[in-house]
Amino acid sequence: MRKLANSELDRKNIDEFKQASKTPLILVLDDIRSLHNIGSVFRTSDAFLVEKIYLCGITATPPNKEIHKTALGATDTVTWEYAKDVLEVINNLKQDKVAVYAIEQVENSIMLNDFQVEANQRYALVFGNEVKGVAQQAIHLCDGVIEIPQLGTKHSLNISVSAGIVVWDLFQKIQN
Repeated sequence: MRKLANSELDRKNIDEFKQASKTPLILVLDDIRSLHNIGSVFRTSDAFLVEKIYLCGITATPPNKEIHKTALGATDTVTWEYAKDVLEVINNLKQDKVAVYAIEQVENSIMLNDFQVEANQRYALVFGNEVKGVAQQAIHLCDGVIEIPQLGTKHSLNISVSAGIVVWDLFQKIQN
């Protein structure tokens, strides 16, 4: 086996990315403190052709050199928008017939491995603050809550790791 050079990966250029059909996933980042987490979510979103990212509350926005360190240019490809109020974003998405799910640990959550996607449905995934998680008010507005099964001693995963896991899982389910 030989490691492939970047030039052999057949990746899209920015114009091709913008024109490509997107995965019907929208990510909502609320009060994310870490600029590296934000950049990482952009990079994951680029990898899986995510439709859009909403940056809410205290979540920083591009251009930002710390976000760029992990995004590696994905802020130029992935469509994003800043909105101060996550509750307004959730309400607007629901009015647009987008199914909105928080990624959190709550009573009666749906385990990620049990979550089933519906054909021709757009989904928004709400990710919350690194310490406090998704705000309870936001959870109340969501159509449901998806939980990532965890078996170890820790109570949570890093937000960028959570986003990677959930986006990959839903991407696979949507493609099938």
